[in-house]
Amino acid sequence: FVLLTAFINVVVIIASWESITTRVNQYMGAFMILSGLMIGVFCALDGLLFYVFFEATLIPMYLIIGIWGGPNKIYAAFKFFLYTLLGSLLMLIALIYLYSKSGGSFDISVWHKLPLSGTVQTLIFFAFFSAFAVKVPMWPVHTWLPDVHVEAPTGGSAVLAAIMLKLGAYGFLRFSMPIAPDAAHEWAWLIITLSVIAVIYVGLVAMVQQDMKKLVAYSSVAHMGFVTLGFFIFNDLGVSGGLVQMIAHGFVSGAMFLSIGVLYDRMHSREIASYGGVVNTMPKFTAFALLFAMANCGLPGTAGFVGEWMVILGAVKANFWLGFAAATALIFGAAYTLWMFKRVYLGPVTNDHVKELKDINAREFLVMSLLAIAVLWMGVYPKPFTDVMDASVVDLLKHVATSKLN
Repeated sequence: FVLLTAFINVVVIIASWESITTRVNQYMGAFMILSGLMIGVFCALDGLLFYVFFEATLIPMYLIIGIWGGPNKIYAAFKFFLYTLLGSLLMLIALIYLYSKSGGSFDISVWHKLPLSGTVQTLIFFAFFSAFAVKVPMWPVHTWLPDVHVEAPTGGSAVLAAIMLKLGAYGFLRFSMPIAPDAAHEWAWLIITLSVIAVIYVGLVAMVQQDMKKLVAYSSVAHMGFVTLGFFIFNDLGVSGGLVQMIAHGFVSGAMFLSIGVLYDRMHSREIASYGGVVNTMPKFTAFALLFAMANCGLPGTAGFVGEWMVILGAVKANFWLGFAAATALIFGAAYTLWMFKRVYLGPVTNDHVKELKDINAREFLVMSLLAIAVLWMGVYPKPFTDVMDASVVDLLKHVATSKLN
């Protein structure tokens, strides 16, 4: 995740360079600070340090949205800040309790070994849930995400979708499951239910969107539903699939938002109705956009397929009908992604502005190429990713399977 964070931030800075040269220090400074804080979240082994990094990521993202965002940027920035901050207050209470219970230690590994009663585990589990579910975001606390994506600048949307949403999912693995394993098992049905709703219902909502950014934002909620679903199935395929899906979604969602940014820089519109026949004037760019759309659909051979397929197999292993429900997301994902692609890129040119579009330049070609390589590499040969996480997944499942009731 540290490498993913660094990769996405480098890509975003390259993609944004031309449009921010007049204020490069401020804009890039915010991204560098945000990158450092997100890396701190993934590296922290101290509970208090984790909380500080986790909350501090809100500040540069708030500024990125509030300063360089769209017409309703202040509303979106406040909504983003309040949702995520309020969700984390209960987590702070849980951290203070664990500090007291452990004899004055913020060491997360010590917290993993604490013997906690069933009631305490349940309270701690929901305290963490209040923070991590909003950050993922899970249905029904996902409503801040589409508004923020619509108003955020292209780079902000790419980093938000590719990295920041992963902080919540990572929190489930680092805190909720190992510290309160019995509560995690007891309330897994709730997480699974919310995840399936996100996968199916939010996928249907995405189909009717007329704004490209809002459509991809809703698709992010659906794809992150696979992550939480995989984690709380409690088998190796599910957890590994959830982790792979986190990384794959980072590549694919970042690519989707940057592709929308390429069009927005030229047309200053994200409305699907404003486009049509882009392939006739931007063939190179359309080739990249097609690859990223296929990955968003979960096409085999792309990064979008691997994690979702592993989660579906893990769900089928746990319960056939659960796996069947999860698999329907592949149909919905193909429906809303291909429907958008058809209306934006295919067909004759019906808009005079589209006729004047110029294909991607060398800088944009470099950005698209880096993301295309990542999407194809993970789709064709995911073994390096799964090998790294296998031992940790086995240890986590073994730890979670051991009751900690005192």
